[in-house]
Amino acid sequence: MEFLDLEKFWSLIDERLQSWLEAAIKNLPNLAVAIVVVLCFAFLAKLAGSASNKLLKRGLESRQTADLLSAIIKVCVLIAGIFISLDLLGLKGTVTSLLAGAGIIGLAIGFAFQDMTENLIAGIAMGVRKPFQIGDIIETESVFGTVTAINLRNTLVETFYGQLEIVPNKILFRNILTNYSMLGHRRVEIKVGISYADDPEKAAEVIINAINKLDFVINQEETDVYAESFGDSSVNLLVWFWIDYPGEPGFMVARHKAIATVRNALNDADILIPFPIRTLDFGIKGGEKLDAMLSNFKSTSTNTSKHSSGNAKQNAVKGNTSDNSGENTQA
Repeated sequence: MEFLDLEKFWSLIDERLQSWLEAAIKNLPNLAVAIVVVLCFAFLAKLAGSASNKLLKRGLESRQTADLLSAIIKVCVLIAGIFISLDLLGLKGTVTSLLAGAGIIGLAIGFAFQDMTENLIAGIAMGVRKPFQIGDIIETESVFGTVTAINLRNTLVETFYGQLEIVPNKILFRNILTNYSMLGHRRVEIKVGISYADDPEKAAEVIINAINKLDFVINQEETDVYAESFGDSSVNLLVWFWIDYPGEPGFMVARHKAIATVRNALNDADILIPFPIRTLDFGIKGGEKLDAMLSNFKSTSTNTSKHSSGNAKQNAVKGNTSDNSGENTQA
């Protein structure tokens, strides 16, 4: 009985093996074709990776971004070949399971490394859009300086204080970013005040003529002066002009020379840049000056002293009269 059961067991195994062998022989051509397809796609993936790497390095400033994108293209081509091979072998269910598993794994990795993934995607997007390049002067939030390197997850910025700041790419991608090197020029603004006794139109003409004599000023037809506001002691003017940026001289040097030029030009034209002025106004309702108040105070003090001395003399006379009358009465 046991021998019969063992014979039945081996017969089942033999039947299963024969079915597998028949299926393997039947699918042998498909297997050969699938292997050829995988090899072909592997060769195509290599060609696509190298070609895309060369093209991306020409268009992108970041070498790391170009390498990453070319590697992604290479892997995508190879995976496509593997999926096609599995489909040729009749393993559609396996393909579906692999895609579902890859989606779940990708979702888990995305949640686990959210910041890293966000910085990575932002770095790739900036590598494609190129809002700035190495050597550009940029400003965003509290970062202001020159870009020295662009990586996949961060950007290195050398500030004008001589410090190197590592900025995550998501900050540069999310927030408002100012690129001072994109257009190649920059406007310089200077505020200056003139006295109320001087003519703003004359002051504007003097300032414009002086500023346009500086050799670093460009677009001189756009150099202008505008009356900005009425100050406590002056009429406030806004001077602006354009310079090449980045360029020589730098922004700080250009502004320094312009301020010195404006000051000297106004001084030569006898136009006053006033100090803060304070006017003292006296009286209950105002309108009385200090000298008038002092003169009134002196006259009032003089009249009071005269009136007091006159009363004292009258009192002295009355005292003498009463004393004399007393003496007469006693006599």
